[in-house]
This record gives sequence, C-alpha cells and structure tokens, in this order.
Amino acid sequence: MTRNTIMTHVWLLTGFLLLLPVQGIGQQPSPYQIQTQGEDISYTRTSRYLMMRDGIKLAIDVYLPTSWQAGQRLPTMLHQTRYWRAMAYRWPLSVFKETLPRGLIGQYTKRFLANGYAWVSIDVRGSGASFGSRRYSHSPEEIKDGAEIVEWIVQQPWSNGKVGSLGISYSGASAELLLVNQHPAVKAVAPMFSGFDLYSEIIYPGGIHLSWFTNTWYHITKSLDHNALPFGSWLGALAIQGVHPVDEDRDERLLDQAIAAHAFNWNPHKEALGITFRDDAPSSSPVPNIDALGPVWYREEIDSSGAAIYSYTGWFDGGYQHAAIRRHLTLTNPNNKLIIGPWDHGGRRRISPYSIGPVQFDHAGELLKFFDYHLKGIQTGINREKPIHYFTMGEEQWKSTTSWPPTATPVTLHLAPNFELREEPPADEHTQDIYKVDPTAGTGRESRWHTLVGLPINDPYPDRIEQDKKLLVYTSAPLEDDWEVTGHPSVTLYLNISGKDATVFAYLEDVNEEGTVSYVTEGMLRAIHRKLSHTPAPYRDPVPYRTYLQADSQPIISGEITTLTFNLLPTSYLFKKGHRIRLAIAGIDRDHFRPLPGLLPLFGVIRNKMSSSHLTLPIVNN
Repeated sequence: MTRNTIMTHVWLLTGFLLLLPVQGIGQQPSPYQIQTQGEDISYTRTSRYLMMRDGIKLAIDVYLPTSWQAGQRLPTMLHQTRYWRAMAYRWPLSVFKETLPRGLIGQYTKRFLANGYAWVSIDVRGSGASFGSRRYSHSPEEIKDGAEIVEWIVQQPWSNGKVGSLGISYSGASAELLLVNQHPAVKAVAPMFSGFDLYSEIIYPGGIHLSWFTNTWYHITKSLDHNALPFGSWLGALAIQGVHPVDEDRDERLLDQAIAAHAFNWNPHKEALGITFRDDAPSSSPVPNIDALGPVWYREEIDSSGAAIYSYTGWFDGGYQHAAIRRHLTLTNPNNKLIIGPWDHGGRRRISPYSIGPVQFDHAGELLKFFDYHLKGIQTGINREKPIHYFTMGEEQWKSTTSWPPTATPVTLHLAPNFELREEPPADEHTQDIYKVDPTAGTGRESRWHTLVGLPINDPYPDRIEQDKKLLVYTSAPLEDDWEVTGHPSVTLYLNISGKDATVFAYLEDVNEEGTVSYVTEGMLRAIHRKLSHTPAPYRDPVPYRTYLQADSQPIISGEITTLTFNLLPTSYLFKKGHRIRLAIAGIDRDHFRPLPGLLPLFGVIRNKMSSSHLTLPIVNN
C-alpha cells in the first residue's frame, strides 16, 4: 500500500469518526447568518395608555421600523417590565438620546426592529408610568394583563397575528408567565436569567434566606416605583428625569397620579423576613405562599400553551442556571431549548478563570435565530441543533447534548487526615475535625449573588485564599489527568453540631500549581431542612428533592450525628492536570445570607469508616 493510499484511508477514517455521535465537543450554537448584523435602524415610537378590564391603565410603547408601510404585517415582540420601560432624559441629553427600553433590552429592540419586527414595551401594573398598585409580584391580575395586551397587539394594522416575548430576570419571568393565558397568538418565549422555583433558587437557597438580595431588590424597586433612581445617584439624577411618560401626558399629571398609586406596593423583604418554610404564608400579603410568585405554580398551564420556550442562563447567574435546567426538563415542547454560557446575570460579562471581560457571544443573534423560526417560519437551523448548549469553563469550549446532565461517572472524594481529599475511604474508626464557625467569613461583592441586581463581576471571588483561612478546607493531591466536572456535584457531611440548627456552606474550588484559588461553585443547606422527600418533586430535577415544608422540619438532636446531603449549584468546569480540587466548608456567608439568631455553632466533621464525609463529582469522559 502506497503512502498516499494510507493517508487517504486515514483521512476517510477521521471524517467517519467526526460523524459519530459524540458529546458535542466544541459545538457552539451556530451563528445566524440571515439576520442583519448592525443596529443602525430608524424607527418610530408611539406611546399611550392601554386600559385593562378593571380600569387600570398601563403605559405602553410601540416601536415600528420606519420602513414599515401600510398593509405590511409584522411579528411582534412583547416586553413586560417593572424596571421602567424607558427613561426620560433631561436637557441636553433629551435632544439626542434615544428613547428605547432600558439596558440590554434596548440593544435587542434595535436588532429586532432591523430584522422586521414590531416591538411593544409595557410598564406592568403598579410600576413605571402605569397605574395600579402591586399586591405582590406576578399577581394573577398582572398575568391576565398579558392576555389583554396580546389581544390588543393582534388587532393592530401592523400585526401579523404572531407574538413572541422575552425578558431578563423579572421580565423574563413575565415572558414565561404570559403563557399561562394560553393565547394562541403567542408562539415562542425566551425567559432569560430568570427563576422557576423561587424559594429554592433565589429567596431561600438551601432554605437559607438570601437577605442581601431581597433587601437590595426591595430598595431598588421602591425607588423606581417612586420615580427615583436607586441609591440616590446625584450624577444620574442630573441626566435622568425618571420614567418616560406616555405621549398624551404632556403635563405629566397622569404620571404623578400613577406614581402616587405605587405607594401601596408590597414590601417583599419584610415578608421574606417572616418566612422559614415553603408553606409559610406571608404576614400581610394575600399571596398564599412563595410558590405562587413564580412559574412553578403555573407549570401545567405553561406547558399546555403549545409555545416554544428558550431557557437562557449563565453559570454565574445566581441560582438561575438550576432554574433553567428545571424548566427545560419539566416542560415538554420538543422545540424547547436550553443554553448555559459562561455569563453573569443578564449575560453582560464573560466569567471563566481563563477569560474574563465583556461578553463576546451574540445574544441578539441567537434570539433572532429562535424567534425567526417560530414567528416567521424561516429555516434558521435552530431546529437541527441539539436542544441543549453549555460552556465548559477552564476548557473554554462550547458543547451540546440531547439530555441533561450529560453522561458522567460519579467520583467520590473522602475527607481524609491532614485535611486532604482522597478517593480511598478512611480506615479510622473514630475521627472528626473540629471547626469553630468564623463570623467574618463571606463571599464578597464579586460574587454570583451580587450580579443578581446588575452589579458587574470584574474579578470573581478574588480573595478565596484569604477566605479559605477562615474555613475548614480539604484539598486533593495534584490531578494526574484533566477532570471535567459537568452536572451537579454533591456533598455529604456527618456533623456533630452544637445547638438546634445551623447553616452550612460548601465551596468547590480549583487550586493551580502556583497556589492560586479559583471559585467553581457552591451549595448550602439549613440543617432543619435536611430531610429528603420520598414523594416525587412537582417538577423534574436532576438532584434529590426536599420539600422545605414545615412538616418535614428536623431540628438537631443534641448528642446525635447530623447527616447533611446537598447538591452544589450545577456547573461545567475543567480541572486541569496538575491542579488540585478543594472543598471549603463554612457556617456563614455574612455578605449575602441571613445568619441564624444566637451563638454560632461548633462543627465536628466526622470522617471515619462508618460515617465518611465526602464530595461527589460528576466526571465526564470526553
């Protein structure tokens, strides 16, 4: 056989192997070639009040490309927000500043207008320039408003009768909850960086009150609802007058009346302070429990809508990547999609140990690829891609799969003598490590939780070396090969705990050859919520389900070993050869989570033959 013949066979074999079904290494979502690339588009904007069935008037903006001509029918994107649909600028900014939806949504608006869409933005009831008050977030009245708005849209001369909706965070949930109405015109939605089961994802992760968030979010929304910038920025106040009034309200008397009605809006932080269990009823709000605030309450109606859903999130998006996974696994439309990138909340920043900075991914193009397929019938290629795309940090690679989590081998690392992590189980009969909880331990401002209110992560978790000195830390030997951890890591801790309750935090970290510590992910659990449920979860979830109900509460019994098994937030991360894996254990995160009253506990971490505390990692073999 000649050399050329051999090379020909090699190339043919290589090509054949590339066609085999693999776990999608390097499979970034395909760039959308049909869409226009720029944002240079001229458009018209009209604004008015739209009357709801109960007399409440909502402020609505309609954007149309100036190329639109009478008789031309366009698909419509609907954005419902409680963070001001648009801002009014003071002179001289008002002379040349565009009146667009705030933030990233404004960029998406221009891209969709440039690609032949109408765009409608709404201040939801009790917010912005809209009338009414807010009994609680995403109330039934607010959800029903969506049906009336859609019905108004499809009756307009520019509408082709098809509506899509997207949004980030609160407005992402609004997009998903629009489907509760099951209006036939709504064909597709993209809930971006938003929750599904709010109790366990953002208000009480692990049953622990994320009080920094509820308090900060309340003060932000309170300022906005009173037509003021959050945190009283004097520089911003020089440039921004407030929420944009509608066109008919030239003297802003209607705006003043709307703002006055917002004085009766609820205080979510105050309500959260009085809640411990999922089934606790808020003290002064008519909401029956926390579940009624989020999509999980309406999952059956959402699933029955027939609309396609694109769940969109990032690994550092608070706890919302777990929300997106739950949503995607629970809802059954075969056209549903899931993407998890190396992003913060909102997708502004790329966050990975080897690449930190402004996001390079074309979010607007990816969204157009999805909505063009469902609202315009264009063969964009999205239907030929695998339903799930995710990014492996450290490896810096996109991957795709048909199911979540990807196939992985669970590897158990036991807490061992000399504060090591070892694959071999311990041989000791009676051994424990004593840890006195350090009240100064925290995760700082550059965290996954701070990004939930729009604060950027410029240097994620920069002081882990110093923080680890305050924690109980176990570290592996240098890895002999690369380890890709993709899925849902878990920890099992056998503890002697002083007191009747405790909060426990576990951090998965990467230690390189120079000793630099990189945060990977974290999990947490309040001890009284440790009972795992024997009844099925109300949604599909790759991790064991706990109810957080009062009936399942288990106080610590003095003198008995307490077993805590809980999952860390999902991730996809490559630990490189020569690096070490670290598990750091804390009893408090003073920067984000509300501490329990009383003295901080003393932990005795058991690591013997019968009760081996351990970390379990899902290792993917590529």
